[in-house]
Amino acid sequence: MNGKTVLVIEDDPAIRRGLIDALAFAGYATLEASDGLAGCRAALAADCDLLLLDLVLPGRDGLDILREVRLARPNLPVIVLTARASEDDRVRGLSSGSDDYITKPFSIRELLARVEAVLRRSPGRPPGVRHVEFLGGLADLERREVRFDDGGRSDLSERESELLLYLASHTERVISREEILANVWGLDPAGITTRTIDMHVARLREKLRDDSERPRIILTVRGLGYMLRAGDVTP
Repeated sequence: MNGKTVLVIEDDPAIRRGLIDALAFAGYATLEASDGLAGCRAALAADCDLLLLDLVLPGRDGLDILREVRLARPNLPVIVLTARASEDDRVRGLSSGSDDYITKPFSIRELLARVEAVLRRSPGRPPGVRHVEFLGGLADLERREVRFDDGGRSDLSERESELLLYLASHTERVISREEILANVWGLDPAGITTRTIDMHVARLREKLRDDSERPRIILTVRGLGYMLRAGDVTP
């Protein structure tokens, strides 16, 4: 066993059994669900390291499950499995937060290679992040202050510090406004229309001396959300 657990949500019994057997043979512990409702409950609560998610499921659509998982468990790696092969479907899956996308039919060898690759590049949230280095300075999240290489300083509000911590815990991944609202503000984003996230990002950029017209630290991904450019994140 390699110590990793994979949750498989797939309604086709033959495909599900093939996946479970292949993963077990490769040394993974496995959990399984055969419909969208049970799969969503397991994805939100089960102790697993990666989710293999079919898109077309009875009871609940796979993209709905993916969106809910991304809000509740933003660090959980997800590989989407589907017979939908169009470019639009691939874009929707990746835009909703999947880490990879495999179109049926696929070889078990390819699947295991992708599982290994996704787990290797998904270390999860850095524990106890206290310092974030960025272009031109360093943010001390414990002291809630920014120190620049030229000797300048600026203070962070509690919310700005929490926002930077969340972005720093997911460097190089696009974070949607809904995910930020749920995990930093603790609010249910359903039905909420707010510019609060954008306003706080603008203020945080100002504190980091990040040009809002041409940001180099907190990047805007149009239509999707924000992404912190990778730097040094230290405990």
